[in-house]
Amino acid sequence: MSGPIMGEDAPIKTPRHVAIIMDGNGRWAAARGMPRGFGHRKGVEAVRDAVKSARAFGVEYLTLYAFSSENWRRPQEEVSDLMGLLKLFIRKDLAELHSADVRIRIIGAREGLKNDILGLLEEAEETTRNNGGLVLVIAFNYGARDEIVRGMQKIARRVAKGEIAPEAITEAILSENIDTCDIPDPELIIRTSGESRLSNFLLWQAAYSEFVFIDDLWPDFDRNLFQAALEEYSRRERRFGGVESVDIAVGSNS
Repeated sequence: MSGPIMGEDAPIKTPRHVAIIMDGNGRWAAARGMPRGFGHRKGVEAVRDAVKSARAFGVEYLTLYAFSSENWRRPQEEVSDLMGLLKLFIRKDLAELHSADVRIRIIGAREGLKNDILGLLEEAEETTRNNGGLVLVIAFNYGARDEIVRGMQKIARRVAKGEIAPEAITEAILSENIDTCDIPDPELIIRTSGESRLSNFLLWQAAYSEFVFIDDLWPDFDRNLFQAALEEYSRRERRFGGVESVDIAVGSNS
């Protein structure tokens, strides 16, 4: 349930679920004459700030696009650096997140992940499973098209077993068979770095999401930018394919 954000010039309402495409670490580092890994490390600090801000603003679900299924194509040195940062984040921050009542969820394909990475992800989920605060959803080895394909494969297996008829397949059934089956769709998706595309992120879930594209690069994302995005969201009227609720008198010339 959306709630107000307290403070001067605060937005009227807060989305229940905010998803963020964290983009621009490499460009942030390059602008400072530093290697891309330096930008990724600064990006982890922005992640910590975003989690704290989401909790302060009353967001219930925060989804972060941490590592896409396409990111494996990057140079091996960069991939290794990103994996190291993920391990460090979980080992260093898990206890603090747990004590703050944050629940961690992982979405994305798990098949083929190395045991050390998979073990850490599952440990984070299991440790925080019973927490009732902010749900921090980490999209790791995630691609929306792959997610939909895997969901359809689950449904196809049920059809093959005779558990469900093809004509009985609905949007709800597909939603029940993808990674976010028990997570509400995001009302707001934020992307940093000035890019204006989804990049294979939450394609099914974003059908009626509001989008806010920010020119700032991810390492510069802070509480003020987060609040500005929420303020922009609060000014929009979400109609879900309908029309604005205005009073029109039938037959009136006014």
